[in-house]
Amino acid sequence: MPTIRAVLWDVDDTLFDYTSAATTGMRNHLAAEGLPVRYGTAEEAVEDWHRLTRRHWARFADGEATFEGQRRDRAREFLDRPLDDEAADAWFGRHVAHFEAAWALFPDVVPALDALAAGHRHAVLSNSALHHQHRKLEVLGVRDRFETVLCAAELGVSKPDAAAFHTACEALELDPGEVMYVGDEPDIDAAGAIAAGLVGVWLDRRGRGGRPELARITGLAQLPGLLAGDTRFGAPDTFG
Repeated sequence: MPTIRAVLWDVDDTLFDYTSAATTGMRNHLAAEGLPVRYGTAEEAVEDWHRLTRRHWARFADGEATFEGQRRDRAREFLDRPLDDEAADAWFGRHVAHFEAAWALFPDVVPALDALAAGHRHAVLSNSALHHQHRKLEVLGVRDRFETVLCAAELGVSKPDAAAFHTACEALELDPGEVMYVGDEPDIDAAGAIAAGLVGVWLDRRGRGGRPELARITGLAQLPGLLAGDTRFGAPDTFG
């Protein structure tokens, strides 16, 4: 059984509290820009923004839109009016400023990275764009914790495609069985990693459960112990 030598990380809602930042950022953006007339309340608008984000990110992940294109399409659909590219980019840029002001790591991230620093290498594989995630990790003060940051926009392939995971393993010069992937999505992250031959761990911060076939933790404080006991984790759903 290979020893796990590296941890490959997801970013959004794994290291970085994306959901909270996206909600706070959009609320503040709406306060500055005004509520689009199609919505009755800010809560409705924020909920719809999250729905549009999921749908347009799926288009990007499937190769149906560029990173910039899905942003412009989100702005146009959310505002329900035609915008040229310059206007859509400007509106989205103002939104990003509010979003970035709300950025924060989860509080268990740095302690977990510290606990694993001596024994494991670290890298990032994200279904985003490199300039976006690189800057995020820089602003959050953890970019230097990771040997490399790989993102779908530049790779041309997204999780859960095995090629994405294998490219990350190749960058680390490790076999898939020597790499653990940690992410918040049970299918895209944990199951996708397992199918590619990595060791997959589902970080179930919301305590959803219901996937007994996956190794599951509910916080990163559990990760060092999981790695220390590495039996390919026994009964998987006992770590929550």
